[in-house]
Amino acid sequence: MLSNQYNFSANAVTVTQVVANLGAMTGGTVIGYSSQIFGRRFSIIFISIIGGALLYPYTYTSSHAVIAAAFFEQFCVQGAWGVIPIHLMELSPGSFRTFVVGTSYQLGNLASSASATIESTLGSRFPLPPKGKTPRYEYGKVMCIFMGCVYAYVILLTFLGPEKLSRSFEVDQDSDIAEAAGHDTIEAAMKKIHQRHAGAHDSSDDAAAVGDKRPTTIEEHV
Repeated sequence: MLSNQYNFSANAVTVTQVVANLGAMTGGTVIGYSSQIFGRRFSIIFISIIGGALLYPYTYTSSHAVIAAAFFEQFCVQGAWGVIPIHLMELSPGSFRTFVVGTSYQLGNLASSASATIESTLGSRFPLPPKGKTPRYEYGKVMCIFMGCVYAYVILLTFLGPEKLSRSFEVDQDSDIAEAAGHDTIEAAMKKIHQRHAGAHDSSDDAAAVGDKRPTTIEEHV
C-alpha cells in the first residue's frame, strides 16, 4: 500500500515498518503492565476503541505523517493482542492452559489465511489512476474495513466474556492437578517446599548471628 498507493520510496517504507514495530513493542509492554492494575477486559476494550479511532489517520494519510499514525496504531494492536494470551490462560482450566492459548492462536491464523486474497479481491473494486502500466488500488480503505471489523469482534467477545484477574497458577490452587494427583499428595509436596524455605531462612539467620560474634580486639578492651 505504501509504495503502490502512496508512492513511498523503499527507504520510507522501511522506516515506517520499523517505527510501527517499535510502537507494537511499546504497546505490548505498557498495556500488558497496565492490565495487571486495571484488569484484562478493561485494557483490551479500552485500547481497541482507541485503535479503532486511529484507523482513519492510519489508512487514509498519504503523507509521511502516516509514520506517526503507524506507531500509535500498532501500539494499540499489540496492546490489545498482548493482553489476550494471559487473559486466556487465566480463564482456562489448569490442565489445558497452554493448549487453549496455542490452539486459539493457530485457529486464528487459519481463519485469517485467506485475508490477503480477500483484501486483494475487495481492493480491485476501488481502483486508482494507474502508475504507468502498473494498476493501483485503494488498499487503505480495505484495510480500514478489515481492522474495524476485527476490533469490533474483539470488543464484543471481551465484553461478553468473564475475567479472572490474577488467578493463581500455583499447583495447590489447580483443581485439575489436585484431582489427578490427590489432595494429600499436593499438601505433602507443598509442606516439604515450605519446610525447605523455612530451613534456608533459619540457616541464613544463624550465619548472620555467627558473623556478629567476632573476636574482641585489644583496642576494644582498651
